[in-house]
Amino acid sequence: MAVTNNMAKKKLSPKYQVWIDARKRFHLSHMHVQMAREIGLNPKKLGKMANNDQEPWKEPLPKYIETLYRKHFKKDRPDNIRSIEQMVSDKKSKKAERKAQKQLAIESKESKPADMQASIQEAIQNQEE
Repeated sequence: MAVTNNMAKKKLSPKYQVWIDARKRFHLSHMHVQMAREIGLNPKKLGKMANNDQEPWKEPLPKYIETLYRKHFKKDRPDNIRSIEQMVSDKKSKKAERKAQKQLAIESKESKPADMQASIQEAIQNQEE
């Protein structure tokens, strides 16, 4: 299991890996990470905001993120909560789907539109399997 996590770390871009590290370091949930990303917080600067032990007037980081999110978006939580890993896998599958569609469009320039639509659907089904 640990080997799989290390392999997953290497495959993720630094843009996403920083958020995963921040989630672990500050004990944030997937919801809090998504809220912080939507607000536009910098994951490298979360340590300054999470200093409520030494500076008791500060809110704990998860509560602070929720407060900022509520002020900015006028709602308590995101509509669709997804983890960073889930976002990356969705992005990869979308990219593969676009690549397949582009390849089919190149291969079948002379074919009829109905045939092309059927071949696109076949390619998508083959990639999902």
